[in-house]
Amino acid sequence: MIEIVFFDAGETLLRPYPSFPVLFERTLRAHGVDVDAADVEPVLYGRVRDLVAVAREAGVTNPTLSEDASRALWTHLYRRCLDDLGVRRDGLADELYAVFSSSSSYRLFDDALPALRRLASDGYRLGLVSNFEGWLEEMLVEMEVGHLFDVTVISGLEGVEKPDVRIFELAVERAGIDPAAGLHVGDLPAMDVEPARAAGLNAVLIDRHGRHPDAGCPTISSLEELPGLLPNL
Repeated sequence: MIEIVFFDAGETLLRPYPSFPVLFERTLRAHGVDVDAADVEPVLYGRVRDLVAVAREAGVTNPTLSEDASRALWTHLYRRCLDDLGVRRDGLADELYAVFSSSSSYRLFDDALPALRRLASDGYRLGLVSNFEGWLEEMLVEMEVGHLFDVTVISGLEGVEKPDVRIFELAVERAGIDPAAGLHVGDLPAMDVEPARAAGLNAVLIDRHGRHPDAGCPTISSLEELPGLLPNL
């Protein structure tokens, strides 16, 4: 029986607002570069599909554990996206990094707060296990959801990040549960589902855009589906 539900943060509970491609487009247009979000989307999501490979290519092993590492990873990603779009202008990667490192650029998904409240009312404890810089903790407070989590494990504060199974083991330890009584919900098979299962947790993939049709695990397209799914796990 599931006692606690852990959530990933980025692209699970929260997102760049109004979207990553739109913010990307707006930033470039503000610097005189004519680009359309519709062109940005396939380039961007093609790149972020495997962040482990992107980090390896950038020469970064633990991107959320220091500001320098974070900047190195994300500016590398933005430069590659700009290259794919045929945009060559100095400084744009740094401008994009500044935009996406600001809490003002993020919002909860519309289905996040209702799902969290429903799960809490159904008697489930809530937790967070996220690869994110340390400022995520303050941003969750600003979003008025930080208090909902009994357990919060943020890589930038803990010194370990997914897909290292130890971050999930730490969450299990802090929750004081048998791993089989925990469930993790995240948006990436390699970063969420696989290491969570390796730690003995149950796992559900949230695939909002149908990008992982062969995930091999319970999959939802909206957090609205999660309360109804839990009793069957």
